[in-house]
Amino acid sequence: MTLERGTLLHKRYRVVEILGQGGMGSVYRAVDENLGVDIALKENLFTTDEYARQFRLEAVILANLRHPNLPRVSDHFVVGDQGQYLVMDFIDGEDLRQRMERVGIISEEEAVMIGAAMCDALTYLHTRKPPILHRDMKPGNVKITPEGQIFLVDFGLAKVVQGSQATTTGARAMTPGYSPPEQYGTARTDPRTDIYSLGATLYAALTGIIPEDGLARAMDNAQLTPLRKRNNKVSRRLAACIEQSMAIDPADRFQFAEDFKKALLGSKSKTQRLAGNYTVPPPPIDGEEISADSSDSPSKKSVDKKQGLYAAEPENEFKPPKKSKKRRRGCFLPFLLAFLLLAGGAGGASYFYPYLVPASLSGYLPWILPTPAQVPTLLPTETPTANPTFSLIVDPSPTETDLPTQTFTPTFLPTDEPTQTPVVTLTPSATPVGGGYGQVAFASQRTGRPQIYLISADGNDLRPITNLPEGACQPSWSPSGARLVFTSPCQVNSDLYRESSLYLINADGSDLTPLSTAPGGDFDPAWSPDGKHIAFTSLRDGHKEIYALDMGTFKVNRLTVSIAADEENSQPAWSPFNNQIVFVKKRFGALQIWTMTDTGQNQEQVVRSGQTLWDYSPVWTPDGQSIIFNQIPVNPGSLPWLMQIRFEDRETQLPSRLRFGVVGIQNISYSSDGFWMVYEGIDDRNNKDIYYMTASGATRTRLTTDLRDDFDPVWRPITNP
Repeated sequence: MTLERGTLLHKRYRVVEILGQGGMGSVYRAVDENLGVDIALKENLFTTDEYARQFRLEAVILANLRHPNLPRVSDHFVVGDQGQYLVMDFIDGEDLRQRMERVGIISEEEAVMIGAAMCDALTYLHTRKPPILHRDMKPGNVKITPEGQIFLVDFGLAKVVQGSQATTTGARAMTPGYSPPEQYGTARTDPRTDIYSLGATLYAALTGIIPEDGLARAMDNAQLTPLRKRNNKVSRRLAACIEQSMAIDPADRFQFAEDFKKALLGSKSKTQRLAGNYTVPPPPIDGEEISADSSDSPSKKSVDKKQGLYAAEPENEFKPPKKSKKRRRGCFLPFLLAFLLLAGGAGGASYFYPYLVPASLSGYLPWILPTPAQVPTLLPTETPTANPTFSLIVDPSPTETDLPTQTFTPTFLPTDEPTQTPVVTLTPSATPVGGGYGQVAFASQRTGRPQIYLISADGNDLRPITNLPEGACQPSWSPSGARLVFTSPCQVNSDLYRESSLYLINADGSDLTPLSTAPGGDFDPAWSPDGKHIAFTSLRDGHKEIYALDMGTFKVNRLTVSIAADEENSQPAWSPFNNQIVFVKKRFGALQIWTMTDTGQNQEQVVRSGQTLWDYSPVWTPDGQSIIFNQIPVNPGSLPWLMQIRFEDRETQLPSRLRFGVVGIQNISYSSDGFWMVYEGIDDRNNKDIYYMTASGATRTRLTTDLRDDFDPVWRPITNP
């Protein structure tokens, strides 16, 4: 769970703001109330006994580090089952990734200064007793202060090498493009691992393009594009130095960070005699504008410019300087004439054929009369009607009512979720499919209207849970597996759920209780892993927004606020650690995957697929490292793909398609043990049924075979099997 502003930890550190977040926790800016200074508070949500023991061991070692290019670790503590925390100096300024976003590729001199400073920091870490490996060197972890000093930050993944083993306090960091091949899997890492990552960081800083992934290169699936091919302004000596640091075989790299530093300084005559404290020009003060040299920026980008770094593409080469101004001036007149002709033609066409003009542009053309709000025509020919989460029709949005927070008192008092006892007592097998009861809840139209059913993983014990006149769908289990929250009504061909509400029901179908009282339509329920909140989508303020119901106080908080009239937010899904929510945002007529904290802060787009691909139905993997979602081309008759992206790679990588040998997989749900996934599939008659398979795509099993659609499957969890 994300810590709120003002939270006091360890009776000393008060949270000011969240600085960033990852799959395993967040980084906060906080105030040390004992000393009155700002500090950085790094969180790790792994809290098992082994992780806690190792965390304390390594935190003590990190707290003894003293180096001018490293922040000081001043404290560490564990808060029960909540998380582990490192307290470090707060380093103000910008990181290298932000500098690249601001100025484009950096100069050769700056790259040498940054590289030398980082080599000094790595030499210090690698020569400690025991040695320390950073193992997450990348532009985001290189900080530049307002005085131009350079720091290596983020010790949350640092590893202390004890004897012949490298200890670990959490998941091994692997950032594609920056990680050498030995960092994948269980291969042993050593100081040369950090040297590779530093070289890749400098490569990206000098080209604006992330180098080809080390593992792909080791498997001969890719080759490193020479640095000078992407930026021919870089000297041959510096390019050769960086490329040597990125050799696939560790024996071919610099063996020590000090050797790498000497090679960097020796590559330029201006830096050969430099020694000691290395600095670079500081970032601008707030409000100061810096213009970037356009000739130093990559010409083609594989992802949005806001990300600053771009995935490697063969055609993304550094362009030589443009032709002289004199020659360009001679070409200006023909281009201007062509532009005027095209503009005149387009204007005439829009005058005589106004229906061809996109709705988003029509407001800027005074001769086009306003028309009523239109429903986009980008839907597939056959809109899924039995799957409420695949709601692609836009509803005209009235003026937004400013109601950020609403409270209500329901007519029921649900018991405290963490202490519930399952109503249905089943004896699980020794190794149950699904890692719990071995049961799946799903919605089915087999009786004419959607109702919720429960079925065992062996296909037996099918029984209905609901029997509502207006139907039921979108089941979501409580963490204990005792109750379900669901949506009703669920009418066929109903996509907007204007009359829908949320209900609770026990797993045996008893104790049906209404949960929603506000008019407008509530749907897309998602019960948080700690049982304390239910996130859901609602139309109560006129268009789709995401809210969270506190199951202890029954207070409803609005988490999203749309900026544009045609913007919508829906389909929330919790991370395993309760601290983040992934959801679907509709902007500019396209469905996009976004994340936010559990309190609605730090909203950011995770996947950028453009206007021709729609992304929807996101879920987190059980380890909290990746997001799985569906993607479908905006073409009639297209089938959805299953996609995956590591949350840590959201700013540097594009999602990859999971190829399981079948198509049409959507609305997946992971089992409690993370080994299985149940999903909605399509048979050869275009009928929707429920299937399951291992998380790797093996042992595909069909669970239902009814002639009518089955959809919205969710594994039943169990806390104490």
